[in-house]
Amino acid sequence: MLEDLAASNVNRSYALAATNIAIFTFMLFFLYPRFENGKINPFLFQSTLVAMGVATFALVFAALHYYRSSLGGRMSEDERALHARRADRFWLVGYTVMFLAPSLVLFSISLVAVASIWLALWLVYLLFVIRYFPKVQTPRASH
Repeated sequence: MLEDLAASNVNRSYALAATNIAIFTFMLFFLYPRFENGKINPFLFQSTLVAMGVATFALVFAALHYYRSSLGGRMSEDERALHARRADRFWLVGYTVMFLAPSLVLFSISLVAVASIWLALWLVYLLFVIRYFPKVQTPRASH
């Protein structure tokens, strides 16, 4: 992986993680009082918070692995490719779970029709990823 690409992937991953943390905080500020009063589904609310946490940590781990792969001469091409592939997988998990969170929020506040559309779009995305991710992730280092 080129060092510039790895560096820009670090920045993208950190930006997504930071955005996720901001959304997490926003959700707590506005939805936690409704959770305490029993106005929203507690299981879905807590599931959303878990999803946001998983997404954030996966994106941070992706950034760390992309950073490792950007270190250039300090490691072999095999090691760089290994870290880049791990980063690709962490990024995919983080992004996928982050994209699921809006439908969980919508279900938790009982907007079932809108939540169902979001969930359907997420499922389409999931099928797309299953089909195309192997073609776009960092290739293994050649020997």
